[in-house]
Amino acid sequence: MAAWDLSVTVEDLGPDAPPVTLSVASDLHVGGVILKLVEKTQIKRDWSDHALWWEQKQCWLLRTAWTLEKYGIHADAKLFFMPQHKPLRLCLPNGITLRLRACFSNPVFQTVMGICRMLNIRHPEELSLLRPVEHKKKKKDKDSAEEIYDLTEVPLSSVSRPCLYNGMPAHFADSPQMEAIYKMLSVTQPPPAPEVVAKQYRPASVVDKAHIHGRWLNSSRCLLQQGIQENDRVWLRFKFYAFYDIEPKYDVVRLTQLYEQARWAILLEDIDCTEEEMMLFGALQYHISKVSQSEPQMMSSNAAMDDLESALQSLEVKMEGESSSASEMLDNMTAPELNDYLKIFRPKRLTLKGYKQYWFKFQDTSISYFKSKEESIGEPIQQINLKGCEVAPDVNVAAQKFLIRLLIPAPEGMNEVYLRCENEQQYAQWMAACRLGSKGKTLADSSFQNEIQSIRSFLAMQKTNSGSHGNAPANDESINTNSLVSPRYNKKYKTKQLTPRILDAYQNVAQLSLTDAVMRFLQIWQSLPDFGLSYVVVRFKGSRKDEVLGVAPNRLIRIDLGVGDVVKTWRYNNMKQWNVNWDIRQLAIEFEGNVNIAFSCVTADCKIVHEFIGGYIFMSTRSREKSSTLNEELFHKLTGGHEAL
Repeated sequence: MAAWDLSVTVEDLGPDAPPVTLSVASDLHVGGVILKLVEKTQIKRDWSDHALWWEQKQCWLLRTAWTLEKYGIHADAKLFFMPQHKPLRLCLPNGITLRLRACFSNPVFQTVMGICRMLNIRHPEELSLLRPVEHKKKKKDKDSAEEIYDLTEVPLSSVSRPCLYNGMPAHFADSPQMEAIYKMLSVTQPPPAPEVVAKQYRPASVVDKAHIHGRWLNSSRCLLQQGIQENDRVWLRFKFYAFYDIEPKYDVVRLTQLYEQARWAILLEDIDCTEEEMMLFGALQYHISKVSQSEPQMMSSNAAMDDLESALQSLEVKMEGESSSASEMLDNMTAPELNDYLKIFRPKRLTLKGYKQYWFKFQDTSISYFKSKEESIGEPIQQINLKGCEVAPDVNVAAQKFLIRLLIPAPEGMNEVYLRCENEQQYAQWMAACRLGSKGKTLADSSFQNEIQSIRSFLAMQKTNSGSHGNAPANDESINTNSLVSPRYNKKYKTKQLTPRILDAYQNVAQLSLTDAVMRFLQIWQSLPDFGLSYVVVRFKGSRKDEVLGVAPNRLIRIDLGVGDVVKTWRYNNMKQWNVNWDIRQLAIEFEGNVNIAFSCVTADCKIVHEFIGGYIFMSTRSREKSSTLNEELFHKLTGGHEAL
């Protein structure tokens, strides 16, 4: 074959160095080109991380056995020879910026896995990278350069096979500076100063939130293909709100970063909550920052002891399973019932009558209601099957309002029903029953009493202990309420009004350990009605106006922009299939009951929505048996679209 000249720019020779020209033939493989290059540069170093990047086609030439002809490379190709791992500035949920070496040649999904391995975060599939929101810089801000913590010296070999030392990855135990960085990752940050909160970008509407969700990077393509260059800044955030298998012992960094992301979502009003909930969030933040100063690490314990503990636990479970007697099994087969007078309200029908009282009966996984107790032997007015329902609380303890909001799947979307309980005790029982029923469990399930208990303790936290400031902290002035609640409440109330309310809520959480307080904060965050919603502005097929699509861990919701109300809800477990027409960038989804929807995306690439839906379906396939290995191939099949091929 005839020889021809191929010029390659070698990054290590410096920005001003001319390209290196090689004499090659089309049947020479990529590995041979790299060998010639290394010989010609005459630099002695480890080249194992280097590879060729083809500028015009925006792709890496990673198959070193392929020939130039097979890749379609000719003399006019602009090739760069550079490392695959380059420094990246990574902003974490707690606001700290790290500089670390990330992989620029693998799909972003694998890059995130590498970053999470380095930082000791389990279940990296729940996180991803997004482009930061640009701040408008004021002139006086120029001097305040942000502090960046450098991890570029961490050897890549220790990241690929991290071993733990004293509960943290060995590369963090190398020096006091590295240990200090790990401490910053694993210990919650003190409440931010009010001016820091004021400086942050606050989405004012659902459309603003949708613009942020349009910034997620594509998991199937590498960083360079998406225009991310060396030393660029990206955010690492939890993207999929389906947090699997949280173990405080092993998840110190993961828990801390998740708490920080939740805290900022509440402070910046990214998620709505009631006034009572805001005071409780404020109290928990105050408590967490107070305890984390005295109790620095959550839990990092001896791995061998943990293994022994888990082995004993599983043995205990097995023994319990074997010892259940025949009478116990009979008890379990006849599930207990729950009966009581409750009030019901259906907001869909245009009635102004409000709540009506009926006799309710909870049996197996369904609720039936009758006109009165006497008529409960006959046919019910209606029977609601709770399996696959959505159950949300709507509670205000001070106002004695105890509502259970049920969203019931129907072919055309979801039907909404409110149940009103008279008191805490009734609410705790029925709420626990509804939650179990929605998971397909009956009242005979062993978790029923625990569920009631956790609901009661949650209600107890919201109670205000008026006049019981006996054991309140003496230095009340140390509470900076501006840092604990969102700007809206700081405008609405004066500090002297907020302080006693936050201290009131603090009485109920002051006994919690650091881990319990963080877990409780996350629990309350997860029970907010808007939790886990990622928004995209879309145009439905046949519609002439823009609407908002909310993507949640278990459903899609359609929001009317004019009113801001949820118009329709579709659940993933009713989904038959979804397709993307990549030419016209349109998603089409088919649900059971011959329901078809199609839409194109306005504020984001349709790949982002496709990835969200596929990602959530992937998250639901994880189970304990398989939890040790991540099924990467399945993730790419569900989220990759035409790039998965």
